[in-house]
Amino acid sequence: MSDNTMAAGPIAATAAPAVAQAAAASANSTTFAVILSLSFCHLLNDMMQSLVPALYPILKDNYALTFGQIGFITLAFQCTASMLQPLVGMYTDKKPQPYSLMVGMGFTLVGLLLMSQASSYPVILLAAALIGMGSSVFHPEASRVARMAAGGRYGLAQSLFQVGGNMGSAAGPLLAAFIVVPAGQRSIVWFSAAALVAMIVLFQVGNWYKARRATQKPATRKAAGGAGTVALSRRRITVAVLVLVALLFSKNVYSASLGSYFTFYLIQKFGVDVQTAQLYLFAFLVGIVAGTIVGGLVGDKVGRIPVVWFSIVGALPFALMLPYANLFWTGALAVLVAMIMASAFSAILVYAQELLPGRVGLVAGMFFGFSFGLGGLGAAALGVIADHAGIEAVYRMTPLLLLLGLLTAFLPRQPSISKQPA
Repeated sequence: MSDNTMAAGPIAATAAPAVAQAAAASANSTTFAVILSLSFCHLLNDMMQSLVPALYPILKDNYALTFGQIGFITLAFQCTASMLQPLVGMYTDKKPQPYSLMVGMGFTLVGLLLMSQASSYPVILLAAALIGMGSSVFHPEASRVARMAAGGRYGLAQSLFQVGGNMGSAAGPLLAAFIVVPAGQRSIVWFSAAALVAMIVLFQVGNWYKARRATQKPATRKAAGGAGTVALSRRRITVAVLVLVALLFSKNVYSASLGSYFTFYLIQKFGVDVQTAQLYLFAFLVGIVAGTIVGGLVGDKVGRIPVVWFSIVGALPFALMLPYANLFWTGALAVLVAMIMASAFSAILVYAQELLPGRVGLVAGMFFGFSFGLGGLGAAALGVIADHAGIEAVYRMTPLLLLLGLLTAFLPRQPSISKQPA
C-alpha cells in the first residue's frame, strides 16, 4: 500500500464526520428566505380572502340578494376554506405535493377572475367556493413547509408565517374600501395580479420543497417525525387535542368581539367618529402582529405550555378591566390584550404538531380551519347578543370565556422536539 493511500484513509475518515456535521447543520439552519416567502404569500392570500365579505353590499344591490343568500355565499366560502383544510392536510401527510401551494393559489386566481365577471347567483357561489378552496390548500401545506424550513425554531417560523396572514387580513378591508367599493365588482380582477405573483413565488418554494425532500431518506424523515416525543396514550392525546380546541375557542371568540365590533363599541360608548375608531382598531391589529412574533420567539425558549398559560389566562385581568375604562385606557388595554392573546396561536399549533408527530398537515389544517370557523361562528353569535343586550354587554360577558384557559392544566408537559429536523 502506498503512502498516499495510507494518508488518504485517515483524511477520509476525518472528513466523513465533518461532511455529516455540515449536512446536519445545513438541515437544522433556519431558512428565512423560504419562511419570509411563505409569509408574503400568506399576506396576499388572506388579503384576497378578505375581499369576499367586502363585496357583499355591492352584490346585494346589483343582484337584489336577500340576507339569506348572502349567508349562503359565506357558507360556500367557509365550507371550502375551513372544512377542507383537515382533509387536505391528511392527504398531503401521506403524499406530500411540493407544488400544491402553487396549484392552490391557482384556485384563488380562477375564483377572483370568475367573481369579477359573475353575472348570476350560482356563478357567485362557485367563485366564492374556489377562492375558499385556494385557502384550504394554502394553509396546511404552507404551515408544513414553514416547519421544514424552521431548523428547530418552530415557534418563530410559525409566528413569521402567521404575521403575514394577520397583515393581509388587516390590509384587505382598507384596499376594499379604497378600490373595490368605489370601482365595483369588476375591480376584483385587479387583485388577480396578486394571486399570479404568489403563484410565481410559490413555484420557487415548491422547488426548494422538492429538493429538500430529495435529500432526506424516507427512514430519516420517519425517524425525524417521531424523534424527541414521549409515548402518550390515545386517551391523553385525545384529551390534549380537545383542550387545545377549547383554548382556541376561547381565544377566537373573544378576539372576534374585538376585531368585529370594536369600532361600534367605541362609537357608541365614547361618541368618537368613524376615522378615530378605525385608528384604534388599527392599533389593536398592530398589537396582534407584535404579539404573534413575540409569542413564537418566547415559545422556542421557554416552551409552549408557559406561553399558552400566559397568552390566555394572562389576558383575563386586562379584558375584565376594559369595559370600565375611559377612551385612552380602552385603547391601551385592547392593544395589551391583543399582544398577549396573539402569542397563543403559534404555541398551540406547534404544541399540537409535537403531540401528533408525522401529521403536520392534518394538525395545521385542523387548527387553521377551526380558527376560521370558530371566529366566524363567534362573530355571528356575538352579533345576536349585541342586538338583544347591547354592544357593551358583549364586552362585559366575553372575558369570562378566557377562564377556559385554566384547562391548560390538563395538557401533558411533553418534552420539546424543537432541536429535531422537520
